[in-house]
Amino acid sequence: MTPAPAPAPAPKDAGVDVSGLGPQETYVALCAPCHAKDAKGGAADHAPSLVNPTFLESASDDYLRKSIALGRPGTSMAAYGKAMGGPLDDARVDGIVRWLRELGATPATKKLEQVAKGDALGGEKLYVEYCRSCHGDTKMRGEAVHLANVQFLQLATDAFIRHAISVGRPGTKMPGFGAVMTPQQLNDLVAYVRTLGGGAATVTLLPAPTGKEPLVLNPSGKEPQWKSLRAENGVNRYVSVDEVKKALDDKRKLVIIDARPPSEWMRVHIAGAVSIPYHDPARIADIPKDVWAIAYCACPHHLSGIVVDELIKRGHTKALVLDEGINVWHQKGYPVTAAPGVTAPPKEAPAPAGQIR
Repeated sequence: MTPAPAPAPAPKDAGVDVSGLGPQETYVALCAPCHAKDAKGGAADHAPSLVNPTFLESASDDYLRKSIALGRPGTSMAAYGKAMGGPLDDARVDGIVRWLRELGATPATKKLEQVAKGDALGGEKLYVEYCRSCHGDTKMRGEAVHLANVQFLQLATDAFIRHAISVGRPGTKMPGFGAVMTPQQLNDLVAYVRTLGGGAATVTLLPAPTGKEPLVLNPSGKEPQWKSLRAENGVNRYVSVDEVKKALDDKRKLVIIDARPPSEWMRVHIAGAVSIPYHDPARIADIPKDVWAIAYCACPHHLSGIVVDELIKRGHTKALVLDEGINVWHQKGYPVTAAPGVTAPPKEAPAPAGQIR
């Protein structure tokens, strides 16, 4: 049974008003930036297809609902449920689930095969040979679904995991191993995958952003002197975590924007960062145009890029994306404000060709 999420007060000035949006419009506003408008995935940061037939036939409505509401801690998949500080109430989450079912034309009607007890030691050998290069492990995240994510492991049943291994995901790099592995080997793999999870999926979150947090860090400081910015289409767009860390150490004046949903800011954020979600950038109007503004997310380029584009559209000429995102910042031990028990996520493999990071 999945533990009840730690209670968190709803943000006072954060979260998009989706009350007037239908399920598809809500999906496009919140989910499409990573999972693509057609829900086939791949728009950003390893996001999988949500309408793959072998996924939908085996994923229960409860699995889909909780995945949206609780997210995947340590990845770019935020918790979108209001109980976790996100913008969606239960009815809106249910609406997205129904829309995905209709879009994929696949109800969860597949009778999944029961999983007998497996040998985790034997499963480990199989995992290293066939699975680790794509799915990673506890220390490194691959380009496919991170099977070591503790929230995934709490939501996925043994039968769901076994079905995915057996039949694969048609149209992706994930083949079906049911034709080459014995039933016992499939069970062994499931047993090993179960050993990958550790720690708590939910934590007691930080207080919700109020919308009144100070915007400018070191307001009396000098302007940052960037030594090396990375350009895109001939325009400087990215600044490294090392340069931003040095600017903070030097007490330089700047604004750091957390572009993720408030639920992720409440879990962990760069020390001094202000929550301005990609889906609700209203507070951008308050950012002074003569101060450098650095936006970050966990993608690490996509959602923060939406906020930077909005800044530029409003006339800001000093707006940059934090190149490696918050996960690398956290992995390097740079200053964060974190809820108790939150640790740095595993390192990530490079994004597949064509994906935005």
